[in-house]
Amino acid sequence: MSLNSLASIEKWPVPTAAAGVVRADGTVLGTHGPAGRPFPLASVTKPLAAYAALVAYEEGAIDLDEPAGPPGSTVRHLLAHTSGLAFDEHRVTAAPGERRLYSNAGFEQLGDHIAEATDIPFAEYARQAVLAPLGMASTTLAGSPAKDGVSTVDDLLRFAAEVQAPRLLDPRTVAEAMTVQYPGVKGVLPGYGHQNPNDWGLGFEIRAAKSPHWTGSSSSPRTFGHFGQSGTFLWIDPDAGLACAALADRAFGPWAVEAWPPFTDAVLAETA
Repeated sequence: MSLNSLASIEKWPVPTAAAGVVRADGTVLGTHGPAGRPFPLASVTKPLAAYAALVAYEEGAIDLDEPAGPPGSTVRHLLAHTSGLAFDEHRVTAAPGERRLYSNAGFEQLGDHIAEATDIPFAEYARQAVLAPLGMASTTLAGSPAKDGVSTVDDLLRFAAEVQAPRLLDPRTVAEAMTVQYPGVKGVLPGYGHQNPNDWGLGFEIRAAKSPHWTGSSSSPRTFGHFGQSGTFLWIDPDAGLACAALADRAFGPWAVEAWPPFTDAVLAETA
C-alpha cells in the first residue's frame, strides 16, 4: 500500500527527504523517498536513547528516581528536561523540577550515568538493548545520546511499531513515558518559543495544547515524539493508531515550520 500524502515531501525545499507511516500493529502503510538511506537524526536521537534508558530501568540497572545529573536531580529529571542543566552546557541554571529547560547536556549525563551503572558504553548498551532486538541494523547512537544518532525511515518505523505495541518493555513503562512528567512546568520548545505548560514525558515531547507546534492541527493532544534540527521528526498519535517518521538533509528552519503541519494533517486525513 502507498499513501498519496507521503508524496508531498517531493515539494519540500530540501535536497533529499524520506518518510513513512506505520500502524500500531506494525503494518507499514507506505514509504516515500529513500527509506533505507541513513540520515543524521539530531534530537530524534533522544527517544531512542530514552528507550534504552527505560530498558536499563526495567533490568534493574538504574531507577527513575535515583540521583543522576546535577545535585538534587534524578534520572526522571534528566529524561523530562527538568534537571536544571543548560541547553548545551554542563552547568546548572535552575533547580530540578522548576522549569522545562530543554537540555542536550542532560541527555549526555544520562548516557554517562547508564554507562557507569551497566559498565557498558552507552552506544553499545543502546545497540544491545534496543537497536539489535528491533532489527535496526542501519541505526547507530555513537557520540552524544542527545543528538548524534543516525538512522533510516525503515528503522524508525520499526522503533515506532515497538513503542505503539511494546515487546521490549512493559506497556505500563511506555505509558509512563508518554505521560506528562512534572505537570504545569513551563519552558521553551526549541524553534517554537515559550510554551506554558511545556509538557514532556520521559524522553518524548507531548503535544498537548501547545501552539505553535510541529505536528498537525488535527494531531491529537496525546501525540508524542520528537523533531530534530537536522530536518527530522517522528510522531506517534495513539488516538489515530499510527506513527510517522520523516528525515531530510536540510536543517530545520522556516521551511519545516511551514511544511510539516499540513503534511501531518494530510497523513492523518488519508489514514482516518
